[in-house]
Amino acid sequence: MCPGSQKKRIPIPSMPKTRYGIVLLFCHEIFTFRLMGWLFYRRNDWRRGRYGMKGSGYAFGVSSVAVGLLCMTLSGPPAQAEMYSAGQLGLSIPNSFSNIEGMGSNTGTTISNLSLVNSFMYGLKFGYYFDSVKWLGVETEVFNSTPHIKQQTATASNATGSLTGTVPGASLRVLNWAPVNVVVRYQMGKLEPYAGVGMGVFISSLKDGSTGLYSSSTKVGLNTQLGLRYLIFENVSLFGEWKYNRASFDFPGFSGVPAQSTGGGYKGDYSAHILAFGVGYHFD
Repeated sequence: MCPGSQKKRIPIPSMPKTRYGIVLLFCHEIFTFRLMGWLFYRRNDWRRGRYGMKGSGYAFGVSSVAVGLLCMTLSGPPAQAEMYSAGQLGLSIPNSFSNIEGMGSNTGTTISNLSLVNSFMYGLKFGYYFDSVKWLGVETEVFNSTPHIKQQTATASNATGSLTGTVPGASLRVLNWAPVNVVVRYQMGKLEPYAGVGMGVFISSLKDGSTGLYSSSTKVGLNTQLGLRYLIFENVSLFGEWKYNRASFDFPGFSGVPAQSTGGGYKGDYSAHILAFGVGYHFD
C-alpha cells in the first residue's frame, strides 16, 4: 500500500432486521401451520385407507404458492409501509349445508338442506399496506369455527323414491386460511372503512353422529370481508368486520339419512356469514 493511501470501504446497506425477521418468521410459521393442519385433518382418512389426495393436494399447492408470493412482497425493498397484526373473535352464522349429493355407492341420491348451528369463531390476521399506494394492501388471515350439523329430519331422494328420516347430526369443524386477501381502505383520520376479497383454503373435519366415522375435506373457496377500523392509540386499533365464506365439501364417511345411505358419503355446499371484532397492532 502506498504511503498516505487509504483503503476505501464500500458501504453496505443495513438490513432492517426487525421487519425482515418478522416477515421471515411469519412465513415460516404460517407455512408450517398450514402443513401441520393439512396432515392433522388427513390422518383419519389415511388410517381408513381413504386418501382423497387430489383435492387437498391441489389446495395445498395453490395456497403454498399464494403465501410464497405474499412473503416475497413483504420481504421486498424497504419502504415506509404499514404492517399490522391482529387477533379476532366473533360469531359464525352459517347457511344450511345445501345441494347435497351422494358419492360412491350413494351416487344418484340427494338430501334436503341440512341446518348448521351458529358457532364461536377466533383467529389471527397479518397485513401490509403499500407506501406508494396507501389505500391498497394485502393480508393473510386464519380462523376457526365449529358449525355442527344439527340433529334434524331430512328427506333423501333417488330413482326409487323418497324417504324422510332423522339425521342424527354430526360434529363439524371448519378452519379457513386465506393466504392472500387484496384489501382496499379509505383513510378518514383515525377511522378507516375497508373491504377485502381473496381465496380461502377451507380445511374441514366431520365426525358422523350415527357411525362415529371421521371424514375430512380440503377445498379452495371464497373469502370476503367488509369492515371498519378505528385507531385508538398510535399503534393500536380496534376493528369490526363482516365476512362471507363459501366452499364445497365432500365427506366420504357421512351417512346423511342412515336408513337411505349405502355407505358412500355425501358432498355439498357450505357458506357462512361471520361477524368478527378484534384488536390490531401497527408496526412502525
